Amino acid sequence: MTDEALSAGAVARRLGVAVTTLRTWHQRYGLGPSEHVPGHHRRYTPADLIRLETMRRLTANGVAPAEAARWAVQAPNAALPGPGPRTERRGTRDGGGATIPVGRSGPAARGLARAAMRLDSNAINEVIDHAISTDGVVVTWDTLLRPVLAGIGERHAATAALIEVEHLVSRCVSEAFAAVVRAHAPHGPPRILLSCADEEQHSLPLEAFGAALAEAGIAHRLLGARVPVRALLEAVNRTGPAAVVLWSQTRSTADPTQLTALLAGPNRPLLVFAAGPGWRADSLPAGVVRPVNLAEALSLAAAVRDSLDQSAAG
Repeated sequence: MTDEALSAGAVARRLGVAVTTLRTWHQRYGLGPSEHVPGHHRRYTPADLIRLETMRRLTANGVAPAEAARWAVQAPNAALPGPGPRTERRGTRDGGGATIPVGRSGPAARGLARAAMRLDSNAINEVIDHAISTDGVVVTWDTLLRPVLAGIGERHAATAALIEVEHLVSRCVSEAFAAVVRAHAPHGPPRILLSCADEEQHSLPLEAFGAALAEAGIAHRLLGARVPVRALLEAVNRTGPAAVVLWSQTRSTADPTQLTALLAGPNRPLLVFAAGPGWRADSLPAGVVRPVNLAEALSLAAAVRDSLDQSAAG
């Protein structure tokens, strides 16, 4: 077995398709893995990958699957036939539509972006689940999900399109993080409270943090988007969290008086996080920390947990 041979899962992530799609292409059109070692699953060779990439590009451009398969088998390296008149779009490339820019991110991010453009929720879920199980929440967020979500936002800002793509990907990401929290279910009372700032609607970064906390065995509560200051203070008074994380994505929601209110409350937390790009460092009240990324926020939360555990043991 050569080092270049790939499993079905690896090929699916690279192409941005579901594993079930690969099985269908194999069963119906003979585009299956060609390398076989007794006692092992068949593996896809580089030549197989070229054929599958041709198949994916043609079907994305509206070519019938049977015709695309014939072309992929007969002339995978030749110039590809263009889409018919009903599927041709201005400014399209690789994938049958305006692509999602992901910068220098790896093949998993490119595969996720292609799956997102096809609105292929099965493939999106497979890529995300595999990344989390392999690399963990923090790495998956930083190297896979953030680049794709940022690329969708960049393309939307330029074209006012891709709203449906953003909604589908966001739902898949949210469900994946919820699954992590359910799978780990840390013991003990939640001592970290996560909340979006008043009128802040971007809650996915907080959900990522919640999943990372659960993965690290730290229990938390997540209030979600658009939490008014009065409601946040009421939650603090009722639950007594050791730390409060207040997320702001934009300057318009980063009102520092929200942080001041937390610090002045009768049940002041040990630590208050101003998380997110909306906050300006020079506007934060004394006693507030501003983590630069998810890994740093997780480290600070772990320090709070350890401090509480030591106090309880002493």
